[in-house]
This record gives sequence, structure tokens and C-alpha cells, in this order.
Amino acid sequence: MGAVLGLDTSNYTTSAAWFDGEKGDNAGKLLEVPQGQLGLRQSDALFQHVKRLPEIVTSLKETGLPHTLEALGASTQPREVEGSYMPCFLAGESQARVMASALDLPFYPCSHQQGHIAAAAWSAGRMDLLDRPHLVWHLSGGTTELLHVVPDGVLVRAQCIGGTSDISAGQLIDRTGKKLGLAFPAGKAVDALSLQAEKKENFRVKVGESTFSFSGLENKMNAMAEGGASPADICWFVLSSIICGVETATRQALEKYPGLPVLCAGGVASNQLLRQTMVKSCGAVFAEPRFSTDNAMGVAILTWRRHNKEKQHD
Repeated sequence: MGAVLGLDTSNYTTSAAWFDGEKGDNAGKLLEVPQGQLGLRQSDALFQHVKRLPEIVTSLKETGLPHTLEALGASTQPREVEGSYMPCFLAGESQARVMASALDLPFYPCSHQQGHIAAAAWSAGRMDLLDRPHLVWHLSGGTTELLHVVPDGVLVRAQCIGGTSDISAGQLIDRTGKKLGLAFPAGKAVDALSLQAEKKENFRVKVGESTFSFSGLENKMNAMAEGGASPADICWFVLSSIICGVETATRQALEKYPGLPVLCAGGVASNQLLRQTMVKSCGAVFAEPRFSTDNAMGVAILTWRRHNKEKQHD
């Protein structure tokens, strides 16, 4: 069987990936967010994706995109639930559908979240997780959800069983970055600064039934910044407090779902302190950092799985 092409046009990254059942590659580029802003309007994100996609696919072709494609896929919505919608995904979906029609190839949709799960599982060398129940943390700029994931044919179905009740971990990190004058997105800079902290304190996030709130933590962060605390100490405080909440919520979930593997996906999951803590305390599995952030690799993987199943039934 040949390779497939997947596209993902999320809120902050344009990406394309190919996969042939064993190996693959992803090419992506962050959208441009003006200095001092914490995001983009959907119309601006959509416009940037439309401009970027030809460049991204060309880049992927130059680094080894197979000449023969058998199917195309794209993320078409944030989550696989009714009413989940974001205009920026129209860019990838429309271009993938046009290419599929022009080349007389099948097109397979999936959700952005399903793609995150598949990319993380493949990158971690745990493709078996896509065919068995497991827990997943989706930790990104807009999402902090603890999911109970079960197979759904060749795809996966995710039910939210915990996470934040207000702002996401990624939003809090970016707001911390803005408070400290860091560029958006601020994850890598906050991560690096935290390693220079001298006062390693944290805030005990209250967790109940694997659910927590980060608004109190944000208030503490603002108070520290306005009180003259060092940027490094503030970054450590925020990250270690987030990790404390995530770890506690995971332990509570494992009491309800004992023995299930824990997979961590999303941009925030690339944080090194989070990885160290969760691997040690919960035996969590992580994707490589490049496949933790938004990427089309999972879309390509799920496209391949669906196309492979269709071919077997022919």
C-alpha cells in the first residue's frame, strides 16, 4: 500500500504530513501573531492557512513526500462531538477535498483531537493504544482535558472525564508570558525560564473528580509579577502548579479506571518538568516534542488506517 497525505489547519499551526503505515514526516509552521496579542481572530487564522498551505505541502514534497498517494485526509473540527466547529479547519478540509477530487482519490475526515491522540501514540511507539482503552491528556493552547479514549473502528472516541473548568494550561502559560513581556506562544520561553528559578514554590490547585480551576492560579501569578518576583520564579510557580493539578487529576482518574495506560498529547505536553513528573508518578507515555504540538501526522495516520481498512474490504 502506498502513502497518504493529511492536512491540519489548527488555530495556530498550518501542517501537512504523509504516512505509509510505518514511517512518515510532518511539515508545519506557526501562524504569525502580532506582538502583544494572545491569539488571532478566526478570519485572520483562516486567511493565513490558505496562503501557507501551498508552501507547506511543497516543503513536505522536497523532503520526501512519496510521488504516489492513495488517499487524502484532513481535520475538520476541534473534537468529534456535535457542534464542535472552528472556521480555521475549513482551509485544510477544502484543499484536501479539492486534491482528492482532482486526483480521484478518497477523502477521510477526522477531528483535530483524534489527530493529536494518533500522533502521540505513533511517536511514542505505542500504536497499540489506538486499539485499546486508555486515558489521554490533551494539553494545548486552548484545551486542558483528561479523556477516556476507546477504539471506534480504526478511529478513536474520546469522552472528557476531567481537566480545567475555566482557562486551559496553555492559556495560562501564554498569559504568564504576556505578563512577562515574552513572545506568543510563550510555552518554550516559560519552560526555559523556569529552569533558572531560585524560589521553587507552587500553588496547590484544588482537584475534585479530576477537575480543577486555574483562575486562582492566574491571580497568584499576577500578584507575584506585580510584587516584583523574578520572571524565572514566576514561570516555575505557574508550571509546577499546573503539573500538580494534572498529576492529582490523573491519580483520581486511575482510581476510577485502574490499570489504563496514560498518554499525554498537545503542545503543553512537551514541557520537560511535566514529562519527568508524570512518567515517574503515573507511568505516562509522551510523544516526541515535535509531535506533541499541533501537527498533521495523526491525521495522516488515521487516514491511512481508514483507507487500509477500506482496501481490505474491497
